[in-house]
Amino acid sequence: MREEEKIARDVYIRLYERWGIRPFQNITGSEQVHMDAMLALLEHYGESDPVRGLAVGQFYRADLQALYDDLINQGLRSEADAVRVGLLIEELDIADLQKVARRTNKPEILAVYAELERGSRNHLRAFYRWKQKLAIDYVPQHLSSAEFERTGLSAHEMCH
Repeated sequence: MREEEKIARDVYIRLYERWGIRPFQNITGSEQVHMDAMLALLEHYGESDPVRGLAVGQFYRADLQALYDDLINQGLRSEADAVRVGLLIEELDIADLQKVARRTNKPEILAVYAELERGSRNHLRAFYRWKQKLAIDYVPQHLSSAEFERTGLSAHEMCH
């Protein structure tokens, strides 16, 4: 999950530089907080940091590098495509966090995952508002249409 949060942060940095769309700037800092939370868990359990020493846009795993490159290429095409990339990243984060949460019963890990998922739902809401503002068509790929719409239209959640 630390690598996934880095993808989000790094993509948002680049897309904000290109388009100046506020959610990309605002959410970049939040993604860093998510990365830091995952690092704390890794360190607590004596695991190595899978992104140690990497610059923005760099990944050790070829599949993650390819995903980052693909998301950047999509997001640089247009403002609408950039918003679609933001929506895709956040729904993927939500789906993946739900999946990994089912694999553990450790309260401290579940608490971090729940907080990250809450943050990702808020991020999805921010991009959803831009989807509406720009009248962008978007078909969810990792969440059901019902969950995507329910999340996008629901109220902001307070994070701890």
